[in-house]
Amino acid sequence: MISVPKRVVAYAAALPVLFSFLVANFAIRAKAQNKTDDLVVVARSSNSSAEPERSKVSGTIELYFDPLQGISSIDLVQRALTSNLELAAARLEISKARARLRQAGLRPNPSLDVEQMTGGLTGSAGERETSIGVALPLEVGGQRRRRIDVVQAQLEATEAEVAERERRLAAEIFVAYAEALSELRDLKITEGINEIDLQTARFVQARVNEGESAPIELSLLQVEVDRLKSRRALVEGRLQASLLRLKNLAGIPFNESFRLREDLSVPQVEWQPPASLDAAVEIALRTRPDLKLAQLNLEVARAGLSLAQSQSAPEVVASAKYIQNRSIFDETPVGPIRDRDKLLTFGVSVGIPVFNRNQGAKAEAALAISQAERRQEFLQTVVRSEVASAYARVGAVEKSLTVFDQGVISRSNDNIRAIRAAYQLGEFKITDLLTEQRRLLDSQKEFTEALAERYRALADLRTAIGSPLTGNER
Repeated sequence: MISVPKRVVAYAAALPVLFSFLVANFAIRAKAQNKTDDLVVVARSSNSSAEPERSKVSGTIELYFDPLQGISSIDLVQRALTSNLELAAARLEISKARARLRQAGLRPNPSLDVEQMTGGLTGSAGERETSIGVALPLEVGGQRRRRIDVVQAQLEATEAEVAERERRLAAEIFVAYAEALSELRDLKITEGINEIDLQTARFVQARVNEGESAPIELSLLQVEVDRLKSRRALVEGRLQASLLRLKNLAGIPFNESFRLREDLSVPQVEWQPPASLDAAVEIALRTRPDLKLAQLNLEVARAGLSLAQSQSAPEVVASAKYIQNRSIFDETPVGPIRDRDKLLTFGVSVGIPVFNRNQGAKAEAALAISQAERRQEFLQTVVRSEVASAYARVGAVEKSLTVFDQGVISRSNDNIRAIRAAYQLGEFKITDLLTEQRRLLDSQKEFTEALAERYRALADLRTAIGSPLTGNER
């Protein structure tokens, strides 16, 4: 007879009970499986490559997002370049500068002098003289040419200033668009988790009705549902505010609606940063409109000094005069004699620069040159710093996103799945599930911020190097 250890006998006796327990719990788990796995799907779909199928977008999200007919950040920038009223007002400065250029090229007007002399009031009734003269100021020392040079440089500087405003406006739109995408992703996640909690609440309600769970579990879950509803309302309000800011920047009428097209989770391929920091700095120094503006301001200052030097030349006025003189001589042996003379005179008036040689204007113009040179040097330093900062941010955020995507978010999803399944089997409390869910929500918020930072860093790098608003600058 073979003896069987007592431990084996005990295990064999417990098998039917264990099998019954597993079958019962498997039925409960299967009943809620379709409801509980959605949380992981929502969490993972928010940080994976966004699939633009309309069927995967909820009704609320459809109000703000359309991957096919929506508007991209570049579209908004192009719209702003034509519709932004502040930019349109700034462009009028170019027209004003062109009008000044036209005025600078005009020659000085001649002056007409008319004189009438009579002796009737002084007892010499027969004495009369009429003269008509014309005087024309002459611009010597190249004054007209140098005046035109100054205004021409000012016109080019104004055009560069408008281009700089366009660059800054594009930067504002990129940042505002990133904020809107961040709020949109936050809304997606909050709405998804809130929906899953509603489904879980129905599952817990059934368990409470069957006496398998305490009513406090349902109450705790309902508190979490209401909290997420409140958060969802706040996030949607921030999203609407971001869209209104985009409308204002792009010059879109208040009553015109639009939806976003881009996805914060998907790196944009419309523009790629330069391969190295040195390449980025080189492009910035070559294309930044504010650097061009600084150079043009220096040229304006130099042209101003040349104009001030030319204005120290003597003032020259050429004149011509026609004179008609009539006289009467009464006491003559032959009686009254009338005499009429016609004269034509020419003259030149030359100012003598004894006291005023335009010393102050020339000194001011020289100082303006030094000031423009210092500002240009400082701006070059600022540009290098901005490009280096944005380039470093891009590299750092890419590392952060890799850690988040492969570590934090993935593990948080696995934890939620395990705890939810264990809760359904009665191994965990509802508080454990809610705690882990909040931890996942916090992780998703941080991940959203990292994604938004990547978008902002790329946008800042793009504007820092002065890249064209469309196309690639490599």
